[in-house]
Amino acid sequence: MYRFSIDGETWILRFSPHIFLEHAERQEIISLLIQLGKDLSRFSHGSAFCFFTEKMGLLVFDVERIPSLILTISNVVMNENWYVEKESRMKPFQK
Repeated sequence: MYRFSIDGETWILRFSPHIFLEHAERQEIISLLIQLGKDLSRFSHGSAFCFFTEKMGLLVFDVERIPSLILTISNVVMNENWYVEKESRMKPFQK
């Protein structure tokens, strides 16, 4: 669990038990969240958002605002597990 502040609001970042990320990756996530800045405050309680990163893949964040400002990374989907609809067919995502 990590704590960080944006515009005077203290947020808690936690990871679902099945998520295993290295310390450097966790620090990178904090840095990305800080870059998001004030946009973070527009997410309501119970909502979710995603980050797409080259290194870690798709990160899914769940937002809680009661009783505290908490973000939980609920899933990480590596790039090779992404699919996209093209011409009414599902195909592996290609960069």
